[in-house]
Amino acid sequence: MALRSDDISPNALPRASGGRSRAAVGGLLAACVAAAVLGFVGFVLQLRGTETKPDREADGIVVLTGGSSRVSDAMELLAAGYGRRLLISGVHPTSAASDISRSVQESRALFNCCVDLDHSAVNTRSNAAETRRWARERGFKSLIVVTSNYHMPRAIVEMSHAMPDVSLIAYPVVGDKWREEPWWTSGAAARLLLSEYVKYVAAELRVHLADLGIDLTLDPPELPPGTAPPHRPATAQAN
Repeated sequence: MALRSDDISPNALPRASGGRSRAAVGGLLAACVAAAVLGFVGFVLQLRGTETKPDREADGIVVLTGGSSRVSDAMELLAAGYGRRLLISGVHPTSAASDISRSVQESRALFNCCVDLDHSAVNTRSNAAETRRWARERGFKSLIVVTSNYHMPRAIVEMSHAMPDVSLIAYPVVGDKWREEPWWTSGAAARLLLSEYVKYVAAELRVHLADLGIDLTLDPPELPPGTAPPHRPATAQAN
């Protein structure tokens, strides 16, 4: 027997509507999780597992502190003539040039003549801002960027945004642990990559919003050439 319209329960339509809403929300969450997983896989796949010398020279070299062997690798590039000067960005405020030069004994003369230290950068974004100032002061139009392989994608995002007119050449440094064992077998390595992936996505989002005229944070102020950066309290570098 067919039901008349007035036989339908008044609660039937709200329940059906609520079920469709929950299904839509569940589908959206599943899509977000899938996108995050695929994005993380793509992020990991772009990380180089071996170190390869740059395919061309540049005006200068910048190394971002925070990982083992970054500075020594950058000094090797400088000694080989890949750049005219080297900027070490993110040096701890309490570290002097003599402290760093002792770690590169074989290149001390080169260090004294051709290396500049940036003590003011405290994260990747300020690394990019200080590198921009350094490059503009010297008229550099191309830079080799030296940092750890897992940090390179975010570094290039920040550097490209800060210096769209400068050609960037990536030189990812591969740590010993990365070579010795797959990252997924180490909880510490997996956590590092997940953390770096989240920071990378946040940097990409901020840069895209900035291109649309929505700047979520302020850039560090530009200093006139020859002006010393303001003193900052000692802090660990967040790279």
